[in-house]
Amino acid sequence: MLLGCLCGLFVPLMLFGQEVNAAKNPAVGMPLSTLLPAMAMYGGLAVVLIWLGIGSITARRWARALLLIFSWSWLVMGVCMTGVMAIALPNALVAPQPSVHGMTPAVMAGIMVVTFIFLFIFFIAVPLVWILFYQSRNVKATCEARHPAPGWTDRCPLPVLAVCIWLGFSVPTLLVMCFMAHPVMALFGTFLTGAPAAIVYVVMAAIWGYGAWSLYRLEPLGWWIVTIAMCVMSASSLITFSRHNMMEMYQQMQMPAAQLNLLQHSPLLEGNRMLILMCVSIVVFLGYLLFIRRYIRSQPQLPPAAEG
Repeated sequence: MLLGCLCGLFVPLMLFGQEVNAAKNPAVGMPLSTLLPAMAMYGGLAVVLIWLGIGSITARRWARALLLIFSWSWLVMGVCMTGVMAIALPNALVAPQPSVHGMTPAVMAGIMVVTFIFLFIFFIAVPLVWILFYQSRNVKATCEARHPAPGWTDRCPLPVLAVCIWLGFSVPTLLVMCFMAHPVMALFGTFLTGAPAAIVYVVMAAIWGYGAWSLYRLEPLGWWIVTIAMCVMSASSLITFSRHNMMEMYQQMQMPAAQLNLLQHSPLLEGNRMLILMCVSIVVFLGYLLFIRRYIRSQPQLPPAAEG
């Protein structure tokens, strides 16, 4: 619940920061519509975490299941983020010359060490503790004793339910992208902008939404829809970014020149690093889809679950 409140605070802070930047330097500020995806993400996380906190306090079965999924997702994201930081920022650690704003290499190295300590504690240690707690047999037995009737999370294996939730959360995110000032979609070697890009986002949201619902019902059709759609989208992204770079997409989004200049010096955008990261993430996600296929094939259709 405290984490949910913290995420909720990010929404007004982003608005406040936007107003301050626009007042100091209009060229640096971004349109409010550009901030909508991040604001929607933090606002959604705030609601979800507070809801899960209340469910955890009352020992709900669904809260334990969802917190396990959330904790595993948090841990995987933390490991990936730490790995990306280690790959993308080695030059800052060993820079032989003073860096920007008068900071020496020693100061930069100290900042990076503190950053990695923070990443380890907040994105690896904390979710790992949550996993060990909510995966405990005692916690599971307590939730089942307090609420004997199976809940809606019990009708779907947790590995499959995780994919359903990821896809479900992507639906509002994709719809929010339609309301950006200049929506852009990478599609098979080109960039769609404006209304065509918004239409593609709506179609993607519909596919992910139906795929999530069908997967939750453990229907083979849902698994095939998600897998085929993932393969098509992955091929589209790889074809596009093998011919273009991310900076071209940011330019199509008409981001301010100051923001483009900052992004241009990002280590992640150097060479083929972003393309390699995309390939790794695609392989991992497709591998996970193959892993959950066993549950779709063998799980019988269950009757509607009672509220838990």
